[in-house]
Amino acid sequence: MSHFSVLTTALTDTDALCAALADVGYGDVEVHDTAQPLYGYRGDLRENTAHVIVRRVHVGRLSNDIGFRHEEDGRFSAVISDYDRHKHGTAWLDRLTARHAYHVTAARLTEEGFHLAEETTERDGTVRMVLRRVR
Repeated sequence: MSHFSVLTTALTDTDALCAALADVGYGDVEVHDTAQPLYGYRGDLRENTAHVIVRRVHVGRLSNDIGFRHEEDGRFSAVISDYDRHKHGTAWLDRLTARHAYHVTAARLTEEGFHLAEETTERDGTVRMVLRRVR
């Protein structure tokens, strides 16, 4: 039975987190107002809970649920089993955080009256956005 580790993240926005999870291959995500239990790879109920959950059936055959618990400071903590951290470790969380930042930025720019006119992704993963103010 894998132990779940709780990792501090810079993720703060639920909608942006869900969009970022879709960007990295997890489009089927549960969002709850009250934290719900996570399950282990055998379907066993764990004591860990989360508000945003990717259920194990979407993660991999022998995987556990992946969760994100909304903390009092406004950030999400990632709740990932030690077994699943080989695939969902620091590099994966960095990609997820970058996609979260992209979605937060795009939403805020739209709120401020901008329209995304062009977007390119550099070889190093840097996203360049050309914006136009909507008139």
